Amino acid sequence: MKALITGASSGIGREIALYLSDLGYDIIVVARNDRALKELQREVKTKVEIVKMDLTDRENVWKLHEMYKREPIEVLVNNAGFGVHGLVTETDLEKDLELIDLNITALHMLTKLFLVDMKKRNLGYILNVSSVAGFLSGPLMAEYYASKNFVLSYTRAIYKELKKEGSEVHISALCPGPTKTNFNKVAKVEFRAKPYSAEYVAEYGINKMFEEKPVIVPGLKMKLLHLASKILPTGITSELAYEIQKRKRK
Repeated sequence: MKALITGASSGIGREIALYLSDLGYDIIVVARNDRALKELQREVKTKVEIVKMDLTDRENVWKLHEMYKREPIEVLVNNAGFGVHGLVTETDLEKDLELIDLNITALHMLTKLFLVDMKKRNLGYILNVSSVAGFLSGPLMAEYYASKNFVLSYTRAIYKELKKEGSEVHISALCPGPTKTNFNKVAKVEFRAKPYSAEYVAEYGINKMFEEKPVIVPGLKMKLLHLASKILPTGITSELAYEIQKRKRK
């Protein structure tokens, strides 16, 4: 059994790699931080392949698939991503484009490319890491929320296609809330609510993925937020998101 995990150097991706190794999977871990990947390699119980790679570069995404398209990848976890905090008129455009390249383009390409391979074998699981932000629009983190909306919508659409085809390939979107990771440091924000542990989110997400649940929301509070997003008007949820993000600013 073999799994490929992007964004595996820290946080949720790292914990997913550890958990899948505990379940007996050989793992391929992808990230830019080679040192962190080597530290991870020393902790896991199964075979580990390290790929130091910047997935904001589209050519690297093609290269990654070319490297492993003939491998029996049974689990693909698209976890790589980051957020940018601030008014749309104040955030750096180049950083915004980098976010789109990683959170959307790389995820889209890897999902599509490996999905074709999995469908040929009629076997496999894909876990795309979205966020509870994917249920909302997010003033002060507009690009990040929009990217997670894409991930959620794209995954749901593929889930329905696979079900209609009677495929044995399964896809899920993991939608965590505040989680203790490096996300805050990169986005330059601070969570006001107590975050969930990355280990809890990772194990919950993988377990529900194997149960073939299309949308996975860890934690009761986040499930209630998901429910509220379905019931409340967009104007109200956008106002709530604005107040949450405003309080996060350092």
